[in-house]
Amino acid sequence: MKLETHRSRMAAVGAVALLLAACGGSSSSNSSKAANTSSSSAKGPIRIGVLTSLTGLFQPWGLQARDGMQFAVNEINSSGGINGTKLQLFVADDQSQPAAGVGAFKRLTEQDHVIAIGGVIDSDVGVATARLAEAAQIPYFMSKAGSSQILTSSSRYTFRTCLPAAQEIAGAYLQYAATRGLDRVGAINADYAWGHAFGSGLQTAASKNPNLKVKAELAPVDTTDFTTYLRGLTGFNPQLIVATGHPPGTPPILVQSGKLGLNVPVTGPDFPSSLIAKAVGQPAFGRYIDFKCMLVDSPGYQNLARQFLTAFPRDRFFEDDALASYAVVNILAQAIKSVGANPAKIASYVHANTFNIPGFAYPLQWTSWGELAQARLAIDLLTPGPAPHGVNIGGTWYLKQLLLSKPLTPFTP
Repeated sequence: MKLETHRSRMAAVGAVALLLAACGGSSSSNSSKAANTSSSSAKGPIRIGVLTSLTGLFQPWGLQARDGMQFAVNEINSSGGINGTKLQLFVADDQSQPAAGVGAFKRLTEQDHVIAIGGVIDSDVGVATARLAEAAQIPYFMSKAGSSQILTSSSRYTFRTCLPAAQEIAGAYLQYAATRGLDRVGAINADYAWGHAFGSGLQTAASKNPNLKVKAELAPVDTTDFTTYLRGLTGFNPQLIVATGHPPGTPPILVQSGKLGLNVPVTGPDFPSSLIAKAVGQPAFGRYIDFKCMLVDSPGYQNLARQFLTAFPRDRFFEDDALASYAVVNILAQAIKSVGANPAKIASYVHANTFNIPGFAYPLQWTSWGELAQARLAIDLLTPGPAPHGVNIGGTWYLKQLLLSKPLTPFTP
């Protein structure tokens, strides 16, 4: 995820705790080192690491990431593996903590001898471990981490997969506003690093559209009562409230704005849709907008979702965390089939090619430093549904795609 400082981490705890409490918690399962016990060929299995958040703050995202990678491994192994050799996952829990992530990364590379790692969700973990991946020359895939500090101009082994750099996201929301003919966008940003960065990005994007006015309120990161800040927007009469700059405040902003008569769409910071649907419920339907890297109406996504939920019914919904992690394994499989299991050759192959994953919102292609080269965000509205058959076993709600953004300009570190 894109929460970049210690203070932001503490703030995010409140948001996720609120959602988890309303949803009855989230249970972890199968966090052992070797998740896949499939038989291997005489050569031995090809070892791939999963480093993700199976406990802690980002557990709901991490469980989906792990299961998405396992889903892809099972699919490939059931078809005979790669050139006759099976894949095996080695799973490590970063506990949503940088120090634990560093230890887990070292175990995967130095003890388990994996040839590549995927599944990272927490930006702080990504920042703490990306340099290790570069030094070890191990292909390393962020399933969601969006911190601008993860990549450097010299990164060659670290790749984003679903979430672009944080600075790119505000522009996509204003693209949505422009396509809807909106000219007044309100925003509530948190008074910490992410809130300031997002707010700056929002103003930069707005400056390119003279017909669009943005009014922003800056709120303390730990507040839960947004009445004052929402009333500050009332006279502006916003047609859209962007709460993405205040991740822990998004759920209460959504509820409190409606109570104040600001019954306009509210944008979020890439929460799992299943959490928002269950925790917020009715006030979210028809008003809550979030960005994703999946195309929910595409046959590719829906077919994968049905297969995934048959295999992993505990996950209830096929979030883009699972899709992005499924993509990581398939990208690695294509690379290994072409150049073998040498990590350096795999990284070079990934840089040199474009990958089309069913259900993904854009082709996966990278800059020389590992930033997404063609990222586009799907802006989705949470609706009461009904969901297509077999695509949501956690309820009748579903997502409606409002916009697929234009390709975003890759962030240059």
